[in-house]
Amino acid sequence: MTKPPLTLYLAAPRGFCAGVDRAIKIVEIALEKWGAPVYVRHEIVHNKYVVDDLRAKGAVFVEELEDCPDDRPVIFSAHGVPKSVPAEAARREMIYVDATCPLVSKVHIEAERHHENGLQIIMIGHAGHPETIGTMGQLPEGAVLLVETVDDVAKVPVTDPEKLAYVTQTTLSVDDTAGIVAALQARFPAIQGPHKEDICYATTNRQEAVKAIAAHAQAMLVVGAPNSSNSRRLVEVGAKSGCAYSQLVQRADDIDWRALDGIASIGVTAGASAPEVLVDEVIAALQARYDVTIEQVETAKESVHFKVPRVLREPA
Repeated sequence: MTKPPLTLYLAAPRGFCAGVDRAIKIVEIALEKWGAPVYVRHEIVHNKYVVDDLRAKGAVFVEELEDCPDDRPVIFSAHGVPKSVPAEAARREMIYVDATCPLVSKVHIEAERHHENGLQIIMIGHAGHPETIGTMGQLPEGAVLLVETVDDVAKVPVTDPEKLAYVTQTTLSVDDTAGIVAALQARFPAIQGPHKEDICYATTNRQEAVKAIAAHAQAMLVVGAPNSSNSRRLVEVGAKSGCAYSQLVQRADDIDWRALDGIASIGVTAGASAPEVLVDEVIAALQARYDVTIEQVETAKESVHFKVPRVLREPA
């Protein structure tokens, strides 16, 4: 039986960013240096395939530091942690490695600088997300106020409208965040922003590639995890950019084939914590059902690289 033709627009860049690549390497090098088990507080990155692979190599994933023994190394996830976490690890004289993405650390430093200058901080982010918890946890309770939407801006209770600054979670929708920033500036004209956009280069680049594809594709598949903020934003960007159907899939098994019935073009991308092997799996599943022509849509080139912490570069 002849397969129906399908044009597959493959986003570039897609998948792993420099911060995710670094975080995974940190766990792998730690296992080589200290042997198993190495403990990891929270998922190192938001992807089940990655976490399961590291677990098979000897990583033990826990939610809190109290779940870790004193005599084994512990790694903090790429999303960042409140200051109280490394402080407690130091008090317990634990070996710990901070895998916080350097671009998240940059936001932490900004928040601290604003606080030292006497400014109250408004954070644009998602309540309960580990990155938001980590950033807000750099400062005393109440020093950082959280807004998630434009509507929240109208209600946020500030102490002094003349002494404000804002920071953002690094994995947000660029367009949605711009609307919230505009609302903050309209209500608080004196509010200070970051010198350079907090939303990271990888988030921005992946969203731009989706926008470029959405105009041509009838459907969009985003490879990523349900708890991955940047992956979920890619699904939203696809839908808002004119793609009639935009779906998040963890693996090829998650594809809703009935929803794709009759399509002739599809976009495929991956969130910053999704490995390329899962993209290959999705492409293979499409090729099994369609006569696929792949067109790569490249909107940016990435050459960012982050070193692992010094403690992992020193001999054991």
